[in-house]
Amino acid sequence: MKYPVIIEKDGNGFFARFPDIPEALTGADTKEETLAEAKNALLTAFEFYFEDQRTVPAASDGDYADWVEIPLSVEAKVLLLNSMVEQRITQSDLAKRMDTTRQEVQRIIDLNHSTKIDTLDRAIQAVGKRFTLAAV
Repeated sequence: MKYPVIIEKDGNGFFARFPDIPEALTGADTKEETLAEAKNALLTAFEFYFEDQRTVPAASDGDYADWVEIPLSVEAKVLLLNSMVEQRITQSDLAKRMDTTRQEVQRIIDLNHSTKIDTLDRAIQAVGKRFTLAAV
């Protein structure tokens, strides 16, 4: 999953913003540094969506010069969160469906916690979805 990022000159440095994630803002001295910082800003903004149990907006398509790719593990957790929000499934509900504890579900949807792909697959199946992998 890639998100478009707009990088503009800002005084002596550069400023980055995401059209789809308005909370993700950053800047640096060079365009390259700004692009690297943009990924951190995007992932930090995602944490706010997770904390508030809000749907993470999908990435826009379009003709943008720059893009930030998020890690596959984060993409899987975003898909899980969005499914939970859309279906109004609480963490407790998901724990019951997975026959696990609420604390385990909290770890599963924590962006800073490493979660095994099999565990994420069990969680996404518990909300009635499936992961598919493809090498492109």
